[in-house]
Amino acid sequence: MDERQAKYLKEVERIHKGGPEKYHLKLKEENKLFVRDRLKLLFDEGSIVEEGTFSNCLDPELPEDANIVGMARINGRQVCFSAADFTVKAGSWGAKAVQKILLLQEKALAMKLPIIYLIDSAGARITDQKLVFPGRNHGGKVFYNQVKLSGIIPQITILFGASPAGAAYVPAFSDLVIMVEGKASAFLGSPRMVEAVIGEKVSLEELGGARMHCTVSGLGDVLAKDDTQAIELCKKYFAYLPQSYLEKPARSGAEEPSQGRPVSEIIPHNQNQPFDMQELIERIVDEGSFLEYKALFAQELITGWARIKGEVTGIVANQSKVKGGTLFVDSSDKGARFIWLCNAYNIPLVFLADIPGYMVGSQVERAGIIRHGAKMISAVSEATVPKLTLIVRKCYGAGLYAMAGPAFGTDSVLALPSALIAVMGPEAAVKAVYSNKIAELEGEARLAYVNKKKEEYADNINIYDLASELIVDQIIGFEGIREELSYRLEAYGGKERVWPKKNNPIHPV
Repeated sequence: MDERQAKYLKEVERIHKGGPEKYHLKLKEENKLFVRDRLKLLFDEGSIVEEGTFSNCLDPELPEDANIVGMARINGRQVCFSAADFTVKAGSWGAKAVQKILLLQEKALAMKLPIIYLIDSAGARITDQKLVFPGRNHGGKVFYNQVKLSGIIPQITILFGASPAGAAYVPAFSDLVIMVEGKASAFLGSPRMVEAVIGEKVSLEELGGARMHCTVSGLGDVLAKDDTQAIELCKKYFAYLPQSYLEKPARSGAEEPSQGRPVSEIIPHNQNQPFDMQELIERIVDEGSFLEYKALFAQELITGWARIKGEVTGIVANQSKVKGGTLFVDSSDKGARFIWLCNAYNIPLVFLADIPGYMVGSQVERAGIIRHGAKMISAVSEATVPKLTLIVRKCYGAGLYAMAGPAFGTDSVLALPSALIAVMGPEAAVKAVYSNKIAELEGEARLAYVNKKKEEYADNINIYDLASELIVDQIIGFEGIREELSYRLEAYGGKERVWPKKNNPIHPV
């Protein structure tokens, strides 16, 4: 072999090995994969093309400056990627690592390629901070570019380990965040720093662990049990997203929905009796196609992607089994973000409404329920993709607005025979309007009066009366939902997407 070729191969082998063996052993002890094994699982065989492999090659302690970047394919689709190597300086960002990420982001923008960020990092390398942190082409520009790329190309983060301090904003600015339970974490200040600064003693898991972020803070979207499952989930979710905003998600072969009870049996007669909206969703979408978004967070609202006869569709649905399906601060934020995400990437939306409205009371008012509720209504208003709303049962108050009621550019508002639309439900309305009269009565007389007024109110919001006034576009049968939605999604697929030009909207915060 030529001496020059031999030297080249030896150098490549050294670099590909990563850091010292003791850190490889640490990964194995923690049941984590080496970065190159993650890349092999995520990408098609032989498809990886690296950039900057020899960055910092003259320093034997910094192969690739702890960050591998390049292009590869996932099921034939080309993407860009950035992957931290934990065996090299705990995957921290050095000057060359930051330069490579910035170049990668520029390439992704020019070629309209999605980016996958694989994170297992100690954050910015403090010893290099003057070369990493403050300047025009330093770490801050990574986040600037993420915001710039937002809505142009999908950005997915898989958190295998830590993402501390400034690096925590990589997942925050991503479209989808997958976190490995018990391994991944994200925080602005470590437990040690928190104790030193504010005197609070807290564990890493409580402070910024994967389960906390997927259930409480909402930073995490999908919780995985280990590295391998996180990679498989990334592939599944990526299949529902297009390459860029210029395309639509790829269709697949249609599948029948899962077998189960008739829809009329799933939906109770009693408007106040909870039922599992997930069961109804499974009777509408292609079998096995529903992938939830933020499944563990604000569970009173269900959001996720599915296929209806092969077409990718965003589902927004109220879950009466959790808090009655009432919208709170977190569920409003969850709904808004999901709607913006679908609208950015040309994914039509189906709203399944069964909502008593927004939560009331001093606690939620102090938490900003009006601001956060307005955020979801803003997202509904701005969405120009095909929008279909099905009133499953009750749809009261501003819940009608949040769930894409008739006034919000919705292409079709459909209703089941079980549907009711009103400012408020019969019980609350009767108490509000007739409280003085009710107070004058006692016993059986009071009960009879209240029931009579409730019946009158219910007759006044009868769905057939509302349909006669064209408040809903169509009443459909319980067993015709899937066919009706599929037909209308196809029909509205070519609509002209119109929204006034502006610098940017001023969203509620």
